[in-house]
Amino acid sequence: MTVRIQNFFKDSPHSTPCLVIDLEVIKAKFLEFQQTMPKTKIYYAVKANPAPEILKLLVELGAYFDTASVQEIKMCFDAGATADKISYGNTIKKERDIATAYGMGVRLFAFDSQNELEKLARVAPKSKLMCRILCDCKGAQWPLSRKFGCESDMAQELLENAHKLGMIPVGVSFHVGSQQINLHTWDDALAGAAKIFHDLAEKGINLSLVNMGGGFPAQYLTVTPDTQDYSDAIDASLRKHFGDNIPDTIIEPGRGLVGQAGVLQTEVVLISQKSKYDDVRWVYLDIGKFGGLAETMDEAIRYPITTPHDDDDTAPCIIAGPTCDSVDILYEQNTYPLPVSLEIGDKVYIHATGAYTTTYASVAFNGFEPLKYYCI
Repeated sequence: MTVRIQNFFKDSPHSTPCLVIDLEVIKAKFLEFQQTMPKTKIYYAVKANPAPEILKLLVELGAYFDTASVQEIKMCFDAGATADKISYGNTIKKERDIATAYGMGVRLFAFDSQNELEKLARVAPKSKLMCRILCDCKGAQWPLSRKFGCESDMAQELLENAHKLGMIPVGVSFHVGSQQINLHTWDDALAGAAKIFHDLAEKGINLSLVNMGGGFPAQYLTVTPDTQDYSDAIDASLRKHFGDNIPDTIIEPGRGLVGQAGVLQTEVVLISQKSKYDDVRWVYLDIGKFGGLAETMDEAIRYPITTPHDDDDTAPCIIAGPTCDSVDILYEQNTYPLPVSLEIGDKVYIHATGAYTTTYASVAFNGFEPLKYYCI
């Protein structure tokens, strides 16, 4: 927790739950990516946190933006971004949304199927296209499924078809899984991308761009490598597979840019046990899966948690949310150590919650208000 966030909680009491985001942390992280990957364009994954304050800051810093919908594109425009700095990276788009984005000036799109290609050719002629390929997400704490991407041989065929349809096939995109802690996962994906580049070059189609996606982590309970470590590993793989002909590259950090900047303040609503012989307490907070902590699903993301009693003895607890839904449990299979002295009404701080919290929060499930946030 930064001193700025500490002072905010101290000087400006607010009802809980609420999320506070320190924009200076985001700025420092963006500059870190710039310094460690100076030849790579940084496309912020807007879905991680589309707060206008964040988008405006990143526009000022010269960021590009990866968007998943027309509404996200509009948010970027409202923040001052221009169309040439926006990609429409979702491979699943309504044709009318493609047409709207094209009408707004967006010219860089991702796709992974023939049907999507045909939609693009009809309403976004001569646009630049990236074909997304499947890749191994081993090592990711929030793995991505087979929902996006296609096998490399199909990608090659799709890029050929794009060329025949008068589109501009510029390259390949992939995503190695969110919160990726395996430095070498990018290597296999880059090997597949390089093969597509080589094979298409022999057919007279010269690609120029590799979109290496996101995956860069926030710091939760598991220690992660430094940004420089990721940069070094990726650079080595690019040189290994592309030699002296390294293409233009893009990264799409979301969590890695904004995750560390947020701290969520919540309150203990209830502490109970299920029987008088039960050694494990249930600690119910006023936020749960439906309030913004959806990434605790399967206990995938284990957020750092602090309390005012952290110097006291701890005991294992099950942590749950406040709703009348039995799946609204954050940590049960792997209990969480919390102070024995913790009491109802105490404030609890959930760290590294700047990404995928406000946007995952339900509108009014059980009547609870959406998660409030403040940018400082």
